[in-house]
Amino acid sequence: YREMMHALKNVMMVVVESLINKFEEDRMHNKDPDSKTKKERQSGYYTDNCSDSDSSLNQSYAFMSQEQLQLLVEKLDPVQPKEVRQEALQTLCIAPPSDILNSESWPNLCKHLTMSLSDPDATFSEKILRFYAKTFSSSPFNMTREVYRSLARHLELYFLSGEYSLRISAGLDVSNPDITYLLKKVRLLNEYQKEAPSSWIRHPEKYMEEVVESTLSLLSVKHEPDHPASTDFLSPVYFLSLIDIKAVWFKKWMHAYYSRTVVLRLLEKKYKSLVIIMAMCFHSPVKFCFLLVNPSKALRESSSNFLFFIVKGDKQNAFYTGPELQYIYFVHSLCLLGRLLIYKQGQNLFPVQLKNRKDSISIADLLVLFTQLIYYSPSYPNTALAVHTDNYSPASLVMEILQVFCDQTGCAAECLYTDAVINALLHPVQGLLSGTEVYINCLETTLIDVADILARIAAVEDGLSLLLYGENEKTAKEDSPTAVHIIVQFTKKLLHDDISLLSGSESLPVVKGAFIFVCRQMYRTCEGLQMLIPYGLHESIGEAWKKVSLLSERVPTPVTGADSTSSISLESKNILLWEETLLDALLNFSATPKGVFLLHSTGAMNDCVNFMFSSLSKKLQTNEHEEFGNRVIVTQMATTPTGAVALQGSGFIKTLVTELWALLECGKDDLRITQPKSTPVDPIDQSCQKSFLSLINLLTYPAVFELLSKQDIPNKPMYSLREVPTDIIDIIDRLIILNSEAKIHSLFNYEQSHIFGLR
Repeated sequence: YREMMHALKNVMMVVVESLINKFEEDRMHNKDPDSKTKKERQSGYYTDNCSDSDSSLNQSYAFMSQEQLQLLVEKLDPVQPKEVRQEALQTLCIAPPSDILNSESWPNLCKHLTMSLSDPDATFSEKILRFYAKTFSSSPFNMTREVYRSLARHLELYFLSGEYSLRISAGLDVSNPDITYLLKKVRLLNEYQKEAPSSWIRHPEKYMEEVVESTLSLLSVKHEPDHPASTDFLSPVYFLSLIDIKAVWFKKWMHAYYSRTVVLRLLEKKYKSLVIIMAMCFHSPVKFCFLLVNPSKALRESSSNFLFFIVKGDKQNAFYTGPELQYIYFVHSLCLLGRLLIYKQGQNLFPVQLKNRKDSISIADLLVLFTQLIYYSPSYPNTALAVHTDNYSPASLVMEILQVFCDQTGCAAECLYTDAVINALLHPVQGLLSGTEVYINCLETTLIDVADILARIAAVEDGLSLLLYGENEKTAKEDSPTAVHIIVQFTKKLLHDDISLLSGSESLPVVKGAFIFVCRQMYRTCEGLQMLIPYGLHESIGEAWKKVSLLSERVPTPVTGADSTSSISLESKNILLWEETLLDALLNFSATPKGVFLLHSTGAMNDCVNFMFSSLSKKLQTNEHEEFGNRVIVTQMATTPTGAVALQGSGFIKTLVTELWALLECGKDDLRITQPKSTPVDPIDQSCQKSFLSLINLLTYPAVFELLSKQDIPNKPMYSLREVPTDIIDIIDRLIILNSEAKIHSLFNYEQSHIFGLR
C-alpha cells in the first residue's frame, strides 16, 4: 500500500508540473506579436468561458501556484493599467474557483474585485460578475459566502455613494444599461439567496450568519432622516422587490428553525429599523392609497400597468413610474411581514415605534390594516388579465397570509383572535346591516373572503369562543353584540334577500352559502347552537330550501336555439347546487341532540337523510375545516325515533347491512392469504371493524325500538346461500340466534360470522 501511494504521488507531481509548464509556455507564446490573431481568438475563448451558462465540459482550467496567484492579485489592483487588469482577469476566469478561494491571496483579491465591480468599463465589470456567477454555481457554501459578501458589500457602498442619485418620484427605466447592470447584480444576489438555504445547514452557523447579516445590512441602507431626499430614496429593497416581488428568498430563509433563529435574532438586535420601514408603508395612507375609502385612480391604473408588464413582458413599456415602484415595494413588504408574523420570535419584534412619531404599530394594528386591504384594494376589469393580476392584488395576497395564520394555531391566537381584528373583518357586514353607504370594491368577493376567514376561525375551539363571547367574556358589554350575533343576523338577511346592494347579483348564492357555512361551524357545537336558537336560523334555512325545492322540480321547456338551452341548463345546475347547499346546512344541525330536534321541526328530516346517504354513497370527503363527517351525524340521528325511521327509509341501513354481509361471508377478492388463520378465529377481522362500529353506533335504544318493535324473527326452515340480509332483524336471525342446522349451513364462515354477531 505504501509503495502504491508513493508511486501515485510521484505520478501526480509529474502531471501537475507538466501542466504548469504547459501553461507557462502557452502564456509566453501568446505574448509573441506574430500571434496577434491567435491571441484575439484565445481572448474570445476566455471570455466565453467566464459565462456561468456554459457547460463545464467545454471549460479548461489552469492550475496556479501561490506565487502566480499573488502576481494575479497585484495585476488586478485598480491602480494598474487597463490592459494589465484585463489580461489578469482573463487568466482568473480559466483558473479553478476552488484554488482561488482557498488561496492566501483571496482576501486582497476580493477587495480588488469588489472595487472593480464599479469600473466604468462595462465589459470589464461584466466579466467579474460572470466570474462571481461561475463561482456560485461550482463552489461549496463555505467558499461562496465570501463572494456573496463581496457582492453585497459592493452594492451597499454603491447605494451609499454620492454617484447614486435615483429617486422614487422620478421612476425607473430598466432599459437603461446602467440600471440593467445594477439589476443583474441584484438578481445574482437573489439567486444565491434562494439557493443557499439548501446547503448552509451542513456548515457552521457563523458562515450562515455572515450571509444573513450582509443581506440585512444591504437592505437597511437608507438616507438619514434629516436628509432632504430621505423619503424619496430608491433603496436596495426596491430593486430586490423588482426581482423577487413575493419575497421567495425570505420564505426559504424562514422555513427552517436553523436559519430562522439567526434571521430573527439579527432583526431584533441590529436591524429592527428594517421592520419599522416595512411597517411604515402600511401606516401611511397618503403614501399607499389602498387604505383610503376611494383608492386613487392613478394608483389603480399604475398597478394594473405593472401587472400587465409582468404578464406580457412588454419591453416597450420598460419604465416604472413612482406609484408602480411603491406598489412593488408594498407587495414585497406585505409578503415579508406576513412571513415574519407566523413565528413567535417574529411577533416579539412588535410593537415597533415609528421614527419621528409618537405612535407605534402593534400586531393588532397591522392585522387591522391587512384586513382593510381586503375590501379597500383596487378592483381590476373582468378580463383574461384579471386571472394573472389576482396573484398580485392586495386582497389575494392578504387572504393568503390570513389563511396561513388560521392554519397555525399559535399564530392565530396571537394575531387573529382579538376583537379589533374581528371587528375589522365584520366592518362591511355591519355597514350592510345598518344600511349605511358602503365604499367597497367588489362587494361580493369581499364578503366571500371575509366569510372564509371567519369560517376558519370558527373551526378552532379558541376561535369559536372568540366569536361567541368576545376577547374577554367577563368584561363583555351588553350593548355591543359579539360577532356571532352580527353574523347570524346578516345571514338571515341574506336568506330573506333583504340586502339591497346584493339584489340581482350572480354571486349572491355563493355569498349566502359562505355565511351559512360560518354559522354551520358554530351551530355544530352545543354552545354555538344555544346562541343561535333565538334567531331561528334553522327556520330561515328551511324556508329557503322549500322555495328552491319547488324550483328544482320545475323543468323549464327548452327554447329553440343553443344559447337558450345552455343558459337553462346552467340555471338548473345552479338551482340544484343551491338546494344541496341548504340541505347540507340543515343536515349539520344534527351534530347535536338539540339540533336534531330543530331539524325535525323544519320538516326536512327525510330529505336531509337522503342527501346524506347520497353523499356517503359517493364517498365525498369531509370539508377541511370540519372535525367529523356524516357518520357522526348518523349516530346523532339514531338517538331519535324520527331519525331512525328516516335512516331506514333512505336505504342507509340496508346498504350498511349488505356491505357487512359481503365482508363477513364473501370477503375481498384481492385479499392475499399469506398464512392460515388461527383457531379460534381473531376477535374481529380488520376488514369488518368499520362496519361493526357503524352498526354499534346506529343501534341506540330509540333506533332499536323503532327498527325491531312489532317484528318477528323469521326462523325459516331453509336459507339459500344467495339470500342476503337487508335489515337488522335479519342480522339477528342469521348471525346471533343460530338455533337450527339450516342457519348454520347457510354460512360460509360460521365461526367468524357467529362470533361477530355475538359481539
